[in-house]
Amino acid sequence: MKILKTVVILTICYSYSWSQETKLSAFTPLIGKVWKAEGNWGDGSKFKQEIVFHFDLNNTIVIAESKGYTNKEQTEFGPRNHGIRRYNPEKQTIEFWEFDVFGGVTTGTVKSEDKNIIYTYAYGTSTVTDMWEYVDDNTYMFKVGDYQNGEWKQLYLETKFTAGNKKR
Repeated sequence: MKILKTVVILTICYSYSWSQETKLSAFTPLIGKVWKAEGNWGDGSKFKQEIVFHFDLNNTIVIAESKGYTNKEQTEFGPRNHGIRRYNPEKQTIEFWEFDVFGGVTTGTVKSEDKNIIYTYAYGTSTVTDMWEYVDDNTYMFKVGDYQNGEWKQLYLETKFTAGNKKR
């Protein structure tokens, strides 16, 4: 009887862990690589970012560690953001928290469409979308803007993330 209980408990734990992992599977192609992008925002300011993603806590969360400009003059480049993505079973959605070096936090939701990853969040009085648009296993187009009903109303940034092996 003890063996049966142990098997049942292990099966439940494995199933829960597996269901969390599959809910976050859109991030799997991003894991174990350094993603780099450069471009210009719509206002002309520079955009430069390096991101490493990894699963943690038995694959129940995704951690994103980002480097970017750490001052308004855009002369210092270093650790800028630390993000968490987690599937919320009660809301049946992926939520994210992005903490930045300036003391701010951005929160929102994530969904996937095919191999694309779509972040939606409030920015002031606006709703902003970041989209990682899949090109191939080492390339995503990255767009930030006003995305409604499947189309871009306005783009604030459009660039490309390319991946290399994980070395920082």
